[in-house]
Amino acid sequence: MSLNFPLLLVIAAAVCGLLALLDLLFFTPSRRAAIASYEGSVSQPDAVVIKRLNKKPLLVEYGKSFFPVLCIVLVLRSFLVEPFQIPSGSMIPTLDVGDFILVNKFSYGIRLPVINKKIISVGDPQRGDVMVFRYPSNQNINYIKRVVGLPGDVIRYTSNKRLFINGELVTEKLISTEPSTLGSAELYQEKLGAVEHEIRKEMSIYYLLSDTEWTVPAGHYFMTGDNRDNSNDSRYWDDPNIPKNLLGMVPDENIVGKAFVIWMSWSEPKLSHLPNFSRAGLIK
Repeated sequence: MSLNFPLLLVIAAAVCGLLALLDLLFFTPSRRAAIASYEGSVSQPDAVVIKRLNKKPLLVEYGKSFFPVLCIVLVLRSFLVEPFQIPSGSMIPTLDVGDFILVNKFSYGIRLPVINKKIISVGDPQRGDVMVFRYPSNQNINYIKRVVGLPGDVIRYTSNKRLFINGELVTEKLISTEPSTLGSAELYQEKLGAVEHEIRKEMSIYYLLSDTEWTVPAGHYFMTGDNRDNSNDSRYWDDPNIPKNLLGMVPDENIVGKAFVIWMSWSEPKLSHLPNFSRAGLIK
């Protein structure tokens, strides 16, 4: 079963906050009353006894200590910035396995944690953005891909791996070739809207499907990986529980945020492979 960290964080903060509130309203007055009663019953109060009477229950003490920390983490993670680690190579060459990235949580609007409901509209995803979202077929899994199709767009991907948006061919320029596990791969410079970035295509893999076309519904987005032949994205998703016209589309309510920076890379988290910062920088 997948761990729902945002829900656990909200519950933990709520429990600690409740303990702090109970201490303020009930436990603290009770301790003060006990101390006052003791001091009134003896001529020379014992400091050790007073300290014992004023001692908070252990659970309450922990709750009050953790509450401000949990609140800060909750606010930062829910409304400002959330860290992620890249688990696969679907966004190579832009993002590599083991890259640690930061995601801007307010670029596309302020959303409530857990239920992900937008309460303040700030902006919408733009073509070319690298976006984190919850996988439509499994809301507990986060995906990261590039925004290709906006609401109303007609997207076509051809058998020779060319991308068309609203009937216009997306420009790409061959940069270089590199070795791959399947032989060799080509790197291209692609331009989506105002964003220029690199994509990768395997030379030995042929797109087996015929030319395929999708129309992006209102409130949805079409996503692809930059590693075009090694990415499970909008071109391939299939789910019998999702209406046919919405297959491959990411609804607005599934958006997590915009990936904007790589701050560290650690492909093998162990002592023999230390983290490095050579890939640190803004995400294009």
